[in-house]
Amino acid sequence: MQTILILDFGSQYTQLIARKVRELNVYCEIHPYNKIPSITSEIKGVILSGSPFSSRDENSPKPDLSSFKGKIPLLGVCYGAQYMAHIAGGTILPSEIREYGRANLNSVDKDSKLLKGISAGSQVWMSHGDTILDLPSNFKVICSTDNVVNAGYKIDEEETYAIQFHPEVTHSLDGLKLLNNFVVDICGCSQNWTPDSFVETTIRNLKQELGEDKVVLGLSGGVDSSVAAILLHRAIGKNLNCIFVDNGLLRKNEFENVLESYKGLGLNVIGVDAKQLFYSALKGLTDPEKKRKAIGKTFIDVFDAEATKIKDVKWLAQGTIYPDIIESVSVKGPSATIKSHHNVGGLPDFMKLKIVEPLKTLFKDEVRRVGRSMEIKEELLGRHPFPGPGLAIRILSDITEEKVRILQEVDNIFIQGLKDSNLYDKVWQAGAMLLPVQSVGVMGDERTYENVVALRAVESNDGMTADWSHLPYEFLADISNAIINKVKGVNRVVYDISSKPPATIEWE
Repeated sequence: MQTILILDFGSQYTQLIARKVRELNVYCEIHPYNKIPSITSEIKGVILSGSPFSSRDENSPKPDLSSFKGKIPLLGVCYGAQYMAHIAGGTILPSEIREYGRANLNSVDKDSKLLKGISAGSQVWMSHGDTILDLPSNFKVICSTDNVVNAGYKIDEEETYAIQFHPEVTHSLDGLKLLNNFVVDICGCSQNWTPDSFVETTIRNLKQELGEDKVVLGLSGGVDSSVAAILLHRAIGKNLNCIFVDNGLLRKNEFENVLESYKGLGLNVIGVDAKQLFYSALKGLTDPEKKRKAIGKTFIDVFDAEATKIKDVKWLAQGTIYPDIIESVSVKGPSATIKSHHNVGGLPDFMKLKIVEPLKTLFKDEVRRVGRSMEIKEELLGRHPFPGPGLAIRILSDITEEKVRILQEVDNIFIQGLKDSNLYDKVWQAGAMLLPVQSVGVMGDERTYENVVALRAVESNDGMTADWSHLPYEFLADISNAIINKVKGVNRVVYDISSKPPATIEWE
């Protein structure tokens, strides 16, 4: 398969490069700069990402580009541009005017293949503290801004290009055109990586890989595991066995509703009520990471007990998607643990199962497009993401059945209210948090001292970055009144207006 290789130097925008390339129906992969894969004939071009480092730093990334530079097309973005100029003898210095934000190209080489169709005046997005002051002799300037003379260049007698701005962000108005020029015109990619082609290829590969083997899949009711299940079902039919575990931390009536939704999909699904096992494992735990690990261990115990009832199972299927993989690999070795991810990591030795992950190359929006190409119901594909540990990490204290009941009721009022007000599809993810705080209130003539809940709703494309949703004040007022009036144990509702970064979507 034709592939664009993206080398990650730690930029916050690296995943955006990949998403933009895939918008062009071209497959691409992100790899850390220090783990460059073998350059096969399928790799049609390479993109070097930006970086928080300066190319002048002693400890900055310094990969060997010789396996592909000058042999296949190469595009350096920001740090990538500065690094190539630096190692070739150019002069990189701190910018006299640090350029962050919008800028405009004031000159463009009309003969440049990279800049075809892009005119002087085009807005671009800058984010760099260094600049290329002097280019090596065989480097040719192809564009400039008022403050950055060497905003872009090409190396003579090579299909090697570089730019000091970020084409992947929406503020670079011709950024997608520039990437199209590189990926399609310069690299020669054929733009045939579509949802339909993904489904066809994946089903064919699954048939070859799995043969007549039996596969077990843990369903969560979410988009990823559901789309993975349908792909596997189309490939191996009755040899797929699905297990849906009620861990007591799902949304109100979720267990029954999800099982009902799967009936029409032809899947072989076993429902397991394991609420009390999870509550016992979580008793007294308040640390979020300990909660996650307790839930993970209990899930494996329950899942293994059910899986062993199915004879001759050889594979475990997971709904792992591409951001899960990327977040678990750091460009500087193992990344700092923000939180454990329930889809990434090894299985206990005793399970003795091989892993199959049919969605591991897809972003969340691509999973939904693949689901639509298989005509999965929109009500399932449009479901908001829900954390693997469920409500355990939305209860910011120890877990009890009563706290779960309170949060389920609050969450149900909030989510149903979004649906009734036609706001659900405008929000990427929403939920409620039960805070370890009690506040004074007055109900009737009585003084109360009850729980505080925080509502959270965000807008995002993939969860990597997110902004808080500006829900109408009238809606929030109605929801607050409904929660306080209907949910015993709550007397105060607050709304979270934090974006990611710096905050995360979940509170734990």
